[in-house]
Amino acid sequence: MNEIYQGRLSYLKELIKVLPEGPGVYQYLDSAGNIIYVGKAKNLKKRVSSYFYRTPDNAKTRILVRKIYDIRHIVVNSEEDALLLENNLIKKYQPRYNVLLKDDKSFPWIVVKNEPFPRVFSTRRIIKDGSYYFGPYTSSGMVRTLIDLFRQLYFLRTCRHALTPENIAKGKFKVCLEYHIGNCKGPCEGLQKEEDYNLQIEEIKNILKGNISSVIKYMKETMMKLAKDFKFEEAEEIKQKLLTLEGFQSKSTIVNPKINDVDVFSIIEDKKSAYVNFLKIVNGAIIQAHTIEYKKKMDEDIKSLLALAIVDIRERLHSNSPEIIVPFNPGIEFSGVKFLIPKKGDKKKLLELSERNVKYYRFEKLKQQANRTKSSRENSILEWVKRDLHLNVLPIHIECFDNSNIQGHHPVAACVVFKNGKPAKNEYRHFNIKTVEGPNDFASMEEVVYRRYSRLKNEGQPLPQLVVIDGGKGQLGSAVKALRELDLIDQINIIGIAKRLEEIYFPGDPVPLYIDKNSPSLKLIQHLRNEAHRFGITFHRQKRSKAFINSKLEDIPGIGPQSVKKLLTHFKSVNGVKNASLNQLKEVVGEARAKKIVRFFTENVE
Repeated sequence: MNEIYQGRLSYLKELIKVLPEGPGVYQYLDSAGNIIYVGKAKNLKKRVSSYFYRTPDNAKTRILVRKIYDIRHIVVNSEEDALLLENNLIKKYQPRYNVLLKDDKSFPWIVVKNEPFPRVFSTRRIIKDGSYYFGPYTSSGMVRTLIDLFRQLYFLRTCRHALTPENIAKGKFKVCLEYHIGNCKGPCEGLQKEEDYNLQIEEIKNILKGNISSVIKYMKETMMKLAKDFKFEEAEEIKQKLLTLEGFQSKSTIVNPKINDVDVFSIIEDKKSAYVNFLKIVNGAIIQAHTIEYKKKMDEDIKSLLALAIVDIRERLHSNSPEIIVPFNPGIEFSGVKFLIPKKGDKKKLLELSERNVKYYRFEKLKQQANRTKSSRENSILEWVKRDLHLNVLPIHIECFDNSNIQGHHPVAACVVFKNGKPAKNEYRHFNIKTVEGPNDFASMEEVVYRRYSRLKNEGQPLPQLVVIDGGKGQLGSAVKALRELDLIDQINIIGIAKRLEEIYFPGDPVPLYIDKNSPSLKLIQHLRNEAHRFGITFHRQKRSKAFINSKLEDIPGIGPQSVKKLLTHFKSVNGVKNASLNQLKEVVGEARAKKIVRFFTENVE
C-alpha cells in the first residue's frame, strides 16, 4: 500500500516540476476524478510544492494530500483574476475541502421597469430589457420597506397595462381602485402627464442610489414654493412625505455624508467558522448590509478567509466600490481599488460598527446553537421518562402535588409545574384545604386534585401529560378518584412516588416499579417531588407564623384585626409590640388601646 502511495506521490511531483511560476488556480482531484480542493496562488509552482515537499502543519491538510490523485491548473494574468476564478470554481464544484460558499440566486432586487410610466417592484430574476436593477439586497424586509416608502411618497401605478400614448389615446384602459383610493393619478386615462410621472421615477432612482439628501433638498424647495403661492394643502402633502423620507434617512445615515461609495469588511473567527460582515456606504448611508458564516474545512488562516470573503461578497452583491475599509491587510490587490485600515475618524467608526455587527451575529449563532443543544438535552430526559414509565406521549407538561400539615392544623397543599423538564414557577399553585377536617391526607389529596383539574377543564386550559403524587398507594388512589369524577382518567397519566424506597406506583397496580437510581427520569421525578415539598412547606410555615401572630395579638381584649395590622406594620413583630412603651403605642392605636396592650403583656409574662 505504501509503495502505491509513493508511486502516486512521484507522479504528482513530476506534475509539479512543470507548473508555471505565475499566478493561477490549482485543482486537486481524487481517485474518482472529482475536484476535492481549489486554491489560488501568486506563484503556482511554489504554492503547490508546499503541499508535497514539506510535512503539512495540520491533520486536515495531511488527509487532503493523501487523497490527491491528480492536479490541474489554470494560468491567469493577475492575482485578482486568480481570486475571482477561485471563487467561481468553489461555487460551481463545492469541493469537499474548501470553505463553503453559497450561490446568490435568491437575493432580491428592486427594478424600475423600462416602459412608459415605469413600475417599481421587487424581483429575484434579472431580465436584460433595459430596466434599472438596484441591489441585490440581502434582506427581503429592506426591499419591502423601500417599496412601501415609495408608495407613501409617490403616486405609482401597479397595473401591467402597456401605457403607450397610442393605447391611452384610444381609451383602452379605465382607472382602477388604486386611483379611487388616492394611490395612483390615473395615467391609464391620461389623467397624469408622463413628464410628471418620470420626475417621481428619477427621485426614486436617486434614493436607491443613496442620494437621499438631494431628494430632500428638492422636496423642501418645492414645499416652500407651494407655501409662498398659498397652496397649503399641497405643501402639507409634501411635508408629510418629507418627514417620512427624513425618518428613513435618520435610520440609514451613519457618520459622514461625505463618505461615498465605500465597502467595509470585518471578520472574526473560531475553530470551526469565520464570520464576515459587509457594509456598503453611499453618501454616508448604509445601502447594503450582509453578514455571512464561512465553515472552515482546512484550518484556513484569517487573512486568506478575509480575502476570500471580499471577492465572494463583492461579486455576489455586484459591488465595484473603489475603496475597501478592512481591519488588516488581506494580502490581495485589485486594480483601481484602495484598501484602507483606518486608525481614527469617521471611517474608523464605520469599521467599529461593522465589527459590532459581526460579533452580534456570531453571538446570536452560538446562542441558537446552545438553545438547540439545550432543547435536545431536555427532550432526551423526557424521552427517558416516557420510556421508563411506559407513557404514550412525551411528558412536556408535568405537575406534582404534595400535602403539608402538622396534626391536622393549618392543612395546605402545593402543586408545582414543570415544562420541558424545567420548573415553570409562575404556574405554581398553593391550596388551602377547605372541605377536610383533621389530619386526612387522602381526602386532602382528592380535594386539591379535583379543584385543580376541574378549573383547568372548565377554563379550557391545557392538561398535563403526567401528574406525580407525592405519596404511596393511598394518596394515588385518592387522586385517581378525583380524576375519574372529572372524566379525565383516560386523558392524564398519573403516578405516585413513595419516599422510603422511591417506589413508583401506577393506578390499579399493587406492585411498584423501581427505577434505576442513576436514571435521568428518576432524578427528574425526585426534583418534582422535592420542589413540591419545598413549596408546600414554605406556604405552611407562612400560614402558621401568620396564625400565631394574629392569635397572640387578637387575644388582647379590645384589639381587633385593623389594630393588629397597624401594630405589626409599625413595630414589625409581636416582640416589637410587646417591648414598645405606652407613649409609642399611643401614637399608633390611641391611649385606650395602648393601655390594654400594656396591661395584657404585664399580666401574661412568660
